[in-house]
Amino acid sequence: MPVEARIDQLRLSLERARWVLEDTAGEVIVVNVAGYEVFAARNGSPFWRRRAVVGTLARETPVFKGSMTYLDLNPTWTVPPTILAEDLLPRVRRDPGYLRTQSISVIDRRGRVVDPGTVNWQAVGRRPPYTFRQDPGPRNALGRIKFMFPNPHAIFLHDTPARALFEQDERNFSSGCIRVEDPLSLAEIVLADPARWNRGTLEAAIDTGETRRVQLPKPWPVLILYWTAELDQDGRVRFLPDRYRRDPPLLQALAGDVVIDFPPL
Repeated sequence: MPVEARIDQLRLSLERARWVLEDTAGEVIVVNVAGYEVFAARNGSPFWRRRAVVGTLARETPVFKGSMTYLDLNPTWTVPPTILAEDLLPRVRRDPGYLRTQSISVIDRRGRVVDPGTVNWQAVGRRPPYTFRQDPGPRNALGRIKFMFPNPHAIFLHDTPARALFEQDERNFSSGCIRVEDPLSLAEIVLADPARWNRGTLEAAIDTGETRRVQLPKPWPVLILYWTAELDQDGRVRFLPDRYRRDPPLLQALAGDVVIDFPPL
């Protein structure tokens, strides 16, 4: 890798940092999509860091900011439209019994549960008149806990039953949402009530199998970001692969002419 390319990575990461520096005061949850990592920071200093799984090359995790306000224990999972059309329906057409093995209910527009054996799946289009909802449990795609910060992208942080994915070096396997390596420790941080909510009480609440919503005592800012050069915990520069190929267009913009677009009077 030419040294000039590494310098460009540093320039790009400094530029991206400039966009969000004012958002890093106080306590914040940050995801670096390029680094497959999530961390909690206080006044710019990370104090908790874990591995993450992010979106595939075909379903990239977007960059945005939100405000985490609650978490769900033993969440249900409503299959989103893209996953339904591109993943679930083709599989159900091959094996109608798949829904039952995955504890996924088929619900019609009146809220009634439909027996999947009575549906002609070969005739169902990409937008069927049903909602597909997975029950809580060990097979649930969201695992046992999800962290919600409402946003137009329908992105959130969550647990996962696919724990082995965290052992991979490149962890872009999701459909856009962020899977967290140790979600219970993150829950302890954002709930900030160790007497009431600690790992033991969280596990006990999960073991009941009941879906439960827990409001955070205060909102936590969440930054979903993307940078390919950073300092590691020892202060050494660390370069990351640009899997989404987002560096070249930003570099081209930085190298271009300065354009000031004043609003009309």
